[in-house]
Amino acid sequence: MLSIIIRTIIVYAIVIFSIRLMGKRQIGDLQPSELVITILISEIAAMPIQNTSMPLHLGIIATLTLVLLEIFTSFIAMKYINIRKLIYGTSAVIINNGVIDQKMLRRLRITGPDLIEVLRNQEIFDLKQVAYAILETNGQLSVLLKQEYQNACVNDLKGITTPATLPYLIISDGKLLKHTIKDIGLTSKIISNELKNKRIEIKDVFIMTYEQTGAFNVIKKTD
Repeated sequence: MLSIIIRTIIVYAIVIFSIRLMGKRQIGDLQPSELVITILISEIAAMPIQNTSMPLHLGIIATLTLVLLEIFTSFIAMKYINIRKLIYGTSAVIINNGVIDQKMLRRLRITGPDLIEVLRNQEIFDLKQVAYAILETNGQLSVLLKQEYQNACVNDLKGITTPATLPYLIISDGKLLKHTIKDIGLTSKIISNELKNKRIEIKDVFIMTYEQTGAFNVIKKTD
């Protein structure tokens, strides 16, 4: 009995340490690879507790190996966009400027009732209120309401109104997202000229977004 208690305490401490190393995401925010690692860790951690004949250090080594693998994968995904897309996938716009992309819904195997149910979970009961809906890589649905259905802000009280637009990420960590640029009809030359006017080199850009109003927003890297 004492042996089981001690083994349980040790495994518990190792699992807590491992999850802390992986980061602070909530279960609903996990990427596919992170969810797989979490499930595997829970299975492996239980084995030394259930089977007292199994050496405890084997479970600890396996758990730490999985954590290191996830950290390495995350690091590589940060550096290389194509690998990130391969591992995590890409976000998908399923409602674009108020129009449901039925082809994308079929590709994602999402039915009309599924979409309506997810919107209801966000307290949106009328599809006509939605300007944009994006299915994120972690399975969450992000929604931007049409201007007339958004809550009033300070600018609204001042009489300043702007249409609901979807900002597109075009540069991430100094790398040009060519597929996004192509989709929205921009060119590398336009972006280069914009950065030149701002006296910023592309390698120094952390995030750059483009809005349908024609505005560019740039956040520079920090040391």
